[in-house]
Amino acid sequence: MKLQNLERHQTWIYLAAILSGLVLGALAPGISGVFEALLWPVLGFMLFTTFAQMPLAHLPRAARDRRFIGAMLIGNFVLVPLLVWGLIAFLPDDPALRLGVLVVLLVPCTDWFITFAHLGRGDAVRAATATPILLAVQFACLPLFLWLFLGDAFLELLAADRIAAVFAALILLPLTAAFLLERWAEARPERAAIVNRLAWLPVPLLAVVVFLIAASQVDAVRDALPVLAQVARVYVAYLVAAAFLGAATGRAAGLPTSGRRTVIFSLGTRNSFVVLPLVLALGPEWNVAALVIVFQSLVELFGMAAYVWIVPRYLVPEHAAITQDSAGNE
Repeated sequence: MKLQNLERHQTWIYLAAILSGLVLGALAPGISGVFEALLWPVLGFMLFTTFAQMPLAHLPRAARDRRFIGAMLIGNFVLVPLLVWGLIAFLPDDPALRLGVLVVLLVPCTDWFITFAHLGRGDAVRAATATPILLAVQFACLPLFLWLFLGDAFLELLAADRIAAVFAALILLPLTAAFLLERWAEARPERAAIVNRLAWLPVPLLAVVVFLIAASQVDAVRDALPVLAQVARVYVAYLVAAAFLGAATGRAAGLPTSGRRTVIFSLGTRNSFVVLPLVLALGPEWNVAALVIVFQSLVELFGMAAYVWIVPRYLVPEHAAITQDSAGNE
């Protein structure tokens, strides 16, 4: 089995994991505490294997591609927040629900975005080099965005005792370990095989994560069902609007065909499982926020299947892009 085949079919793997978790959680509710305890180490290891696939030690190299990085930053941190600001008006006035939607839609993806950009005939190399910059900027911008959207309610969230500890243990620690692994692997060519083997782990580990969440949160899932349809409409609207925003941004930046497609996939994919630990740290009263984050990932994965088909054929087709690039060079 090839890694690309595993990534191509990850949607069905995650869906099967969620359904299995819900069934097991409903049949054996007494073991939910065990699943919750297992979730944290699995989530931390999953984030480490995900970060290990990023060229964390090569930020200066990525920053040299100014037009592409500029388009990615403007699209993700200027246009997307404006789009999200318009979309949350269609959500119920539920703080936990809105928090989950905001947290997941305001941060760009840094993992399967690369896979789908490649499948959609984008530039996977450019996508990979941009991920450390996107990760750094989103951590800097997310608190500001949440304060702008939530006001004083966000300041109350910051007072949660576990936020800082979870951020350090499940984000900073795996990120630092991945950076050190990358520098260690670069010292000798044969060590690169270890990093390559780790590339097989994010998908199965993420399947375990969503299984554990579903199995331990059956009651919360049941309670959230009435509003998930409304949330789904917002997520679908986001995917449609993000595709057109990405196409317009790439065109305005004068990017080549593959670059424009890559910007579209960046705006369409969100960083759900990097921000998930922060929401899980808030306590049971915010469980709905965690559920809508997981739900977004499922909607997004089906959306990416559509992107892979539509983007290279209709939104940024080869012949149209060649014509536009040629015109711009005359």
